[in-house]
Amino acid sequence: MLTAALCLLSACSALRFGYNQADELAYWWLDSYVDFNDTQSLQVRRALAQWHAWHRRTQLPDYIGLLARAQAEVLEPTSAERLCKWWENARSRVDAALEPAVAPAADLLLSVTPQQIAHIERRYAKANAEFLDDYLQADPAQRRKESIQRAVDRAESFYGRIDEAQRERIAKSVAQSPFDPELWFGERKARQQEALQMMRRLLAERASSDAAQAAVRTYFERMTLSPRLDYRRYAQTLTEYNCQFAADLHNTTSTAQRQALVGKLKGWEADLRALSASAAP
Repeated sequence: MLTAALCLLSACSALRFGYNQADELAYWWLDSYVDFNDTQSLQVRRALAQWHAWHRRTQLPDYIGLLARAQAEVLEPTSAERLCKWWENARSRVDAALEPAVAPAADLLLSVTPQQIAHIERRYAKANAEFLDDYLQADPAQRRKESIQRAVDRAESFYGRIDEAQRERIAKSVAQSPFDPELWFGERKARQQEALQMMRRLLAERASSDAAQAAVRTYFERMTLSPRLDYRRYAQTLTEYNCQFAADLHNTTSTAQRQALVGKLKGWEADLRALSASAAP
C-alpha cells in the first residue's frame, strides 16, 4: 500500500488502479502469511479499510505537494545531498503512515495462534528462497548482470530510453557499489526471527493491548533503524552511495529525458489528485 501511495512504481493508470485496490491486495498478501480465520479476516479487512481511508484523506495531499515540487527540481542539476534529503523525506512519511497501523496490528497479534506462527515461519522460508533466486545467484557474473539490469530498468522507468554512455556509467557504479545482498539477506532473516519471537512472547505472556502495541512500535522502529550496529553503518554507507550514484546519473540526462521524468511526475500528481478527491469526508 505504501509503495503505491508513494508512487515508486508503475505507470499512472496502474498507480490509480493499484491504490484503489490496495486494501484488498494487502489483505490477500497478509493472508498468504498468516492464514486468517473467519474472525481475523473481518478484523483485518476492517482495519485495512480504515487505514486506507485515513491514508487517502490525510496523506495524499502531502504527496501531491511533494510531486509538484519535484517537477521543478528535476529540470535542474542535482546533488547527492539534495537527493538524500528527498530520501529522508520519503522515509519520514513511511514512519508517519505506520503509526496508525500500530494498534490494529497489535490487536491482530494478540489473536494469532501457534499454528499461524508456524505458517508464517514457513512462508518466510518460501520468501527467502525467492530472495536467493533474485539477488544471490551462485555465479558472480550472473549476479552482477542482474544488478546492472535492475538499475538500468529503474533508470528507464523514470527517464525513458537511456544511451550507451549512461548504461556504461550505471554498470560502473553498480560494480563499485557497497551493496551487499548477503548482508541484506542476513538482516532480513534476523528481522523475521525477531517477528516470530515477538509473536511467541506475546502469546506466552498473554500480553495486554498496551504491551502488544509497544512491541509492534519497537518492531516498526527497527525496520527503519536496525539494532545491529554493523548493518546500520552499512545501510548509511549504501544510502549515501546511492544518492551520489543517482545524482551523477541525473546530471548526465538530456533535456528530453528530464522532460520525460517531469511527465511521469505530473501523471502521478494527477492520479493522486483524482484519488484524493474521491476521499470520503
